[in-house]
Amino acid sequence: MQKNKIIIAIYVDNQYGVLSRVTAMFTRRGYNIDSLTVGETESPEYSRITITLSAEKNEKDQVVSQLRKLYNVKKVIVLSAEECIKRELLLIKVRNTEQQHADIVEATNIFRTKIIDFTDEAISIEATGDSQKIDAFIEYMKKFDIIEMCRTGLVALDRGGANIWSEHED
Repeated sequence: MQKNKIIIAIYVDNQYGVLSRVTAMFTRRGYNIDSLTVGETESPEYSRITITLSAEKNEKDQVVSQLRKLYNVKKVIVLSAEECIKRELLLIKVRNTEQQHADIVEATNIFRTKIIDFTDEAISIEATGDSQKIDAFIEYMKKFDIIEMCRTGLVALDRGGANIWSEHED
């Protein structure tokens, strides 16, 4: 069977130890998490964990079932990779030289990124977009001597006016 990229949104109580319990379930079952992001939701009593992983259909169903059994998990939704809004954030610092400066600035314009810090020695850039855009930008920046970079995991929302609390069946 072919593994598919799965995006799971998990609403949990905003309490210490919850993330550890959720990720421990993946470890116990032998599933590899491709990316994980977590943050407070529109309601401060809840956090949203967005996890991406590669899994077969039966594995996806098993993961969702196991997540729903965890204490502190309030809602588990599998988002459609084709129908949701997905973004990542990249912060990248590249070496700034007189010879490369114009090329770096041009690249930030072409990729629609933003320079967020600038010195004679380095330029720091913020990029947001889908994973392919972030991958392409990193690959292009390699020729400018990447000093440092960090990248978030995927964050995703359903399109339109749907509310995850009321629109999806649990």
